[in-house]
Amino acid sequence: MELTAPIREVKGVGGKTEGLLQKMGVYTVGDILLHFPRDYVKYPRALEIDELRDGENAAVIVHIEKPAVLRRTRAMTITVLKSGHNGRELEAIWFRLPYIINGLKTGKTVILYGKVTDKKGLFHMEQPALFAPEDYAVVEETMQPVYGLTRGITNRFLTKIIRGALNSCDSFFDYLPTDVRTKYELAEYNFALDQIHFPDSKESLVQARRRLVFDEFFLFLMTMELEKNGEEKQKNPHRFKDGPVLETYIGKLPYVLTGAQRRTLDEILSDMRGDVLMQRLIQGDVGSGKTIVAFLAMLLASDSGCQSAIMAPTEVLAKQHEQSFEELCGLFGIKKTIVLLTGSMTAKRKREKRALIEAHPDALIVGTHALIQEAVAYDNLALVITDEQHRFGVRQREAFAKKGQTPHILVMSATPIPRTLAIILYGDMDISVMDEVPAKRLPIKNCVVGEDYRKKANAFVEKEVAAGHQVYIICPLVEASENYDANNVTDYTEKLAASLSPGVRIACLHGRMKAAEKNQIMEDFKDHKTDVLVSTTVVEVGVNVPNATVMMIENADRFGLAQLHQLRGRVGRGEAQSYCIMMNASDSDRAKDRLDILNKSNDGFYIASEDLKLRGPGDFFGIRQSGDMSFLLADIYTDARVLQHAADEVKRIRAEDPTLAMEKHEHLRRKMQEIFEKGEVSLSL
Repeated sequence: MELTAPIREVKGVGGKTEGLLQKMGVYTVGDILLHFPRDYVKYPRALEIDELRDGENAAVIVHIEKPAVLRRTRAMTITVLKSGHNGRELEAIWFRLPYIINGLKTGKTVILYGKVTDKKGLFHMEQPALFAPEDYAVVEETMQPVYGLTRGITNRFLTKIIRGALNSCDSFFDYLPTDVRTKYELAEYNFALDQIHFPDSKESLVQARRRLVFDEFFLFLMTMELEKNGEEKQKNPHRFKDGPVLETYIGKLPYVLTGAQRRTLDEILSDMRGDVLMQRLIQGDVGSGKTIVAFLAMLLASDSGCQSAIMAPTEVLAKQHEQSFEELCGLFGIKKTIVLLTGSMTAKRKREKRALIEAHPDALIVGTHALIQEAVAYDNLALVITDEQHRFGVRQREAFAKKGQTPHILVMSATPIPRTLAIILYGDMDISVMDEVPAKRLPIKNCVVGEDYRKKANAFVEKEVAAGHQVYIICPLVEASENYDANNVTDYTEKLAASLSPGVRIACLHGRMKAAEKNQIMEDFKDHKTDVLVSTTVVEVGVNVPNATVMMIENADRFGLAQLHQLRGRVGRGEAQSYCIMMNASDSDRAKDRLDILNKSNDGFYIASEDLKLRGPGDFFGIRQSGDMSFLLADIYTDARVLQHAADEVKRIRAEDPTLAMEKHEHLRRKMQEIFEKGEVSLSL
């Protein structure tokens, strides 16, 4: 079976399941093989009910003597099974899994796996995985994959079709030169792909992951190198005004720019007035004031008769930029044409916006990726500013070049990456670091607490809402999972609504919602039409809500520290005191030590470097760090050493064989051609 074959060709995939898999981004056999597990479960020996212990993840043998009960509420179905004798009873509960009752027939013996809670002498399990004894015997004492799912797709089904796809495919060619694999003791590709899904042991899983992580870094860096293909820095065709005009604007701000903001702005202005086009990365910690620096650079372009554009990752953030730019123009007493262009606009509205762009050669343009995807004709576009989620490489520059534009490029990043790693990942860019926070902002107060703090936490949320403030609550999952013991936004929102006062307005947000629905929910929160927003990490790159004063993060131990720091940065943007409550559901000392780093500091660069020191090879279960980089497995913090090795090999191979013409690089050349063809870009070697 070919990797490009449609997913429906895998045995067991019908029309309905094909549609559900496509929702997960799985269209081909290759896609399903790259749908890597999010975690692994090692299933222990199955116990009798009276052997269970509070707080443990356990497998329990259940003899079903009484029928399970299906309860229906307005919001969900709940399945309840009670079993046990001699005063030791177990109650198992499943939310939104009505089909589970089919496997709970009276007289059957089943195995349940999940977390055990002792509630006043009654053992309790929520969302346990259900097995027939003979099926459990197969997985007992083995590591089993846990995948990201969508509603209607179970972990067991996904495991089955991935195993089927692996068995149906011929061996894949290993593009990595043998000398590279030998030098770094990297596993063979076919072994790695098999073991990442179905590891024989923890050791083979670590080997598999290390090989696939090396692949991700190596291909990313090699693609960047080949995109450049000896490209020299282009001459600067734009001429910008000298003089004190920007100082006049800065003098009208209601605050003083920090030293880091002034230094970064000076570096940008020097680039824009220099001999070659700017390619600069601003690394600014959350709340360091990157947007005002970007806006001042855009004003310089506009005052010089040139257009500038800023590309945001979401429509809500693009609208927020438009609003804040209009407010700043009012503050400065100037009139500027600010044009917002987004993908969701009607065809008529887009035509009107494109006409404005064509008619105003000094416009400040704000938008999403529609800025390069739509048929926009720019007039003297001199500066493009983009968020790191839109890594702006040669392909995007070519998109503007085809429109007759050669703009300066400025990329803004809120991910605190140690400088050594940033140089590798953004090797073609100059780097400015903004490591100061405006003086008038109060430092966020942090606390790491356990489940016993739950009532106090909810009371604190009510108190802040009563004071007129707003609250973010972050959960790691969208909905309940049979195999993953963590809070999910769907059930959490309902439980929270039941525990808070009726007047508290609660909304739920997650990445599976349609863009228009997500935008509306964020707009409502920004406009204080809701008080509490329960969300997944989609708010990580979010709007500015100065009225939000509490960030409560459930299962904080499951997030990387860089990501937690990003989430915390959603609050502390107004003048009121803000708080970050991290709920730690883990008993491990390692989790406590990691969260203590965040608890003691609000400095993102310090947090990143300390976390880098604390973590070791293979320490990667459930704590993925760098959500902003587009890697499936690799993490720039955990895998910093592998990143360095991959960078060294890319440089060595390019120096030794610039066109990948050597016989030993034949498979690598084929691989790179595949990547460029998939991106619809030709590769000339």
